[in-house]
Amino acid sequence: MALPAGRGFGILGGSEHGRMKIEIEREEDGRWIAEVPVLRGVMAYGKTRAEAVAKVEALALRVIADRLDHGEKIPELKELFSVSA
Repeated sequence: MALPAGRGFGILGGSEHGRMKIEIEREEDGRWIAEVPVLRGVMAYGKTRAEAVAKVEALALRVIADRLDHGEKIPELKELFSVSA
């Protein structure tokens, strides 16, 4: 899904191949934490890897929508997400 790049919206760098990279790792307590580094502060915990990824994707979409509403810069995207191995 592509997001609008025109209409006065600024574009940030940092997306990998036109997708927001999700970094994910397991904490010592067993929880998973997922982060979208190109969107500062966008991170979420989950009991499973899939739950953490789903939560951080939803949060990233809310942050992008909020930035669009306020005319702020968003990452340049051709697709939405790429989950690291």
